[in-house]
Amino acid sequence: MIPEGAQGLNSAKERSRAPVFVLGSPRSGTTLLYDMLLSSGGFAVYLAESNVFNLLAPRFGDLSSRTNRERLLQAWLGSRLFRASGLQAERVRQTILRDCRNPGDFLRIVMEEICALQGMQRWAENSPEGMLYLPTIKRLIPDALFVHIIRDGRDVASSLGQLHYVRPFPWEDRYSLAGCGLYWEWIVQRGRNFGRTAGADYMEVRFEDLLARPQETLEQIGRFIDHPLDYETIQRIAYGSVSKPNTSFQAESPDAGFNPVGRWKTRFSSKELLRFERLLGKTLQELGYTLGSEAIEKRASLSLQATRWLHRTYFAGKYWYKNSGLVRALRPIMKSVDIDEVAVGDIHPAVVKRPSPESVGQSDR
Repeated sequence: MIPEGAQGLNSAKERSRAPVFVLGSPRSGTTLLYDMLLSSGGFAVYLAESNVFNLLAPRFGDLSSRTNRERLLQAWLGSRLFRASGLQAERVRQTILRDCRNPGDFLRIVMEEICALQGMQRWAENSPEGMLYLPTIKRLIPDALFVHIIRDGRDVASSLGQLHYVRPFPWEDRYSLAGCGLYWEWIVQRGRNFGRTAGADYMEVRFEDLLARPQETLEQIGRFIDHPLDYETIQRIAYGSVSKPNTSFQAESPDAGFNPVGRWKTRFSSKELLRFERLLGKTLQELGYTLGSEAIEKRASLSLQATRWLHRTYFAGKYWYKNSGLVRALRPIMKSVDIDEVAVGDIHPAVVKRPSPESVGQSDR
């Protein structure tokens, strides 16, 4: 979905080479859609989440400082994020020391170097928590296009709970489905609020549509980013999660009837579902999801309202802490091992596969 009547910053010529940010709440299908773009051809093949805005920038601060750039490079060049790039260390080091002045410069330099190395025309990025930095990304990378992928919050909460992604408060169960759902709502709302200001450089797509009607959904995305997205080509090239599902439910597999849509129906008890939908039913319905309980007929209790306030205050406080210059000054300098503890990515450069010439351009733009 693109805001009606909106005007973007990209001309038709620029749009076909503009960087594409695939963003959304964690466990919403960002990795799948990102890997689909890479598998379509023409995009730099970087099988990692760059973590530039949500991890590196908060930890290394003002990159107009050469000292900060050197510290960043010392950590990054020893991490899996560099190893996944296939770049030559000294070349990229000299370019960043000379030309980088902010996180946008750093990401652009790295990705354009990968494009040059692989002979690609453009690049994409998919660090989910980049959703929290969208105004900064747009300011530093003005030609960026944003694809916000949205998934049913009940399925997201089931997956995040399985990973213990959101730390529960002492009085909550250890999977904290409500906390995970509130985090999903918080981050999705941040993205949609940005989308209202980004004009035609922002679109929304549903994870469920991508799985149910892949070619139709890919054609909509392809028109938005001005890039051919042919599902048959994508399946044949099949980088990353296109060929191997990125699931938090490892017991499931494609051979065992793997289906990530509607998993919440077997994961929630009736009591958990009622509580969850009393907290988040309005947002679910606004996004087009049908409720599975009668929660909409009941107002959230004071206890649930307090739960919402506590979690959202905690998320905002954690965001402030992560980006505080004062806190940064008191923390130890981040090292390569620290990056590798949290970064998602391959430990080797991707083996680049080339779509056949006949397949390029098959999809309707």
